[in-house]
Amino acid sequence: MSTADRPVFFDRTHTDDLIAYLAAAPSPYHAVAGAAERLEKAGFRQVAEADAWEGTTGGKYVVRGGALIAWYVPAGAVAATPFRVVGTHTDSPNLRVKPVPDTGSAGWRQVAVEIYGGVPLNTWLDRDLGLSGRLVLRDGSTRLVQLDEPLLRVPQLAIHLDRQVNDGLKLDKQRHLTPIWGLGPVDEGGLIGYVSERAGVAAADVLGWDLMTHDVQPPSYLGRDRELLAGPRLDNLLSVHAATAALAAAVTEGGDQLPYIPVLAAFDHEETGSESDTGAQGPLLGRVLERSVHSRGGSEEDRARALAGTICLSSDMGHAVHPNYSERHEPGHHPVPNGGPILKVNVNNRYATDGVGRAVFAAACERAGVPWQAFVSNNAMPCGTTIGPITAARLGITTVDCGIAALSMHSARELCGAEDPYLLASAIKSFLEG
Repeated sequence: MSTADRPVFFDRTHTDDLIAYLAAAPSPYHAVAGAAERLEKAGFRQVAEADAWEGTTGGKYVVRGGALIAWYVPAGAVAATPFRVVGTHTDSPNLRVKPVPDTGSAGWRQVAVEIYGGVPLNTWLDRDLGLSGRLVLRDGSTRLVQLDEPLLRVPQLAIHLDRQVNDGLKLDKQRHLTPIWGLGPVDEGGLIGYVSERAGVAAADVLGWDLMTHDVQPPSYLGRDRELLAGPRLDNLLSVHAATAALAAAVTEGGDQLPYIPVLAAFDHEETGSESDTGAQGPLLGRVLERSVHSRGGSEEDRARALAGTICLSSDMGHAVHPNYSERHEPGHHPVPNGGPILKVNVNNRYATDGVGRAVFAAACERAGVPWQAFVSNNAMPCGTTIGPITAARLGITTVDCGIAALSMHSARELCGAEDPYLLASAIKSFLEG
């Protein structure tokens, strides 16, 4: 059915803004900066973890590296007011620069990289790659770097030298994924010197860095009727953007009437297990919630009561049915693009959803007038996981896993329905409003 014949569920301006957000967020640090910018336009202000926090009403947020926690305290909130948390993550699988980056062979200058997360390696071959991330300077400050130009490339071996490549491509992570970026002998200090110059700082002042590659092809609509969205880092910046938009809209349209304290928790390092100071397994979210209670004069009893009434919506990408591999999906559950957000269920707790969570999610979608779908994995296939079970276990709160249906998850370039980002944001807003 053509999009011209389907009912119009979505606001295309939301997806347009998502495209702009994705293009400006090639690293977790840029993703956090983009979310913070949008929150500040909605009246939020940044607070430092090392400062004393006031129990004033309004929107606040904390940034730590590639993670952001934002919350809004309504005028009527008391110390034991429960939270409504939306959990997401800012990182995506990619190739990250090693501590000694300059290498080379056979007259080629190359950059040493390490595989970050679960990367389908072939999707990074023969792509024009830029560099992004942050530089850490001698005075302790950081400088964001985003070089959106074709600097590096991981060239695939010509078929003439591998006649069996179409019978099964086998890539060695150490030997075959090293990008080239020029000709000549190994240029020690060359990469960091180049990046420092482009960032406008002296190379001698750069004492640390967190740099990564990204595909420079911009995100875009796709398909005859432009009903699809193709782009990098949809997993999981689509959810970060949706949650940011939902939080900003909820507080702008009636923040002081909210019955709960809405919270956005955008973690880093989900793709590698979440075990870091900025990951969901760390104490960051728990400490922010605790300090929020205490800053309003609350006790440990108030904190326990607040958490007892708290619900978390963990939003992460899910799988649409792949038309070329439909046998790998659960035959009774076929989420489709532009069918609305998906409720993710796994009875072995790879997802945190239970019957209570399902009811909360269904009610939120119903209030928003948003269609939704159910997702469960094929019993014969392993199931991925999210920050949902981690958050539920760390804080002891009811948690629901949701997302939207997509293809090519973890690829350098992923694919989803162009309507679903708006539908997800609408459902999240309804959830935050309670």
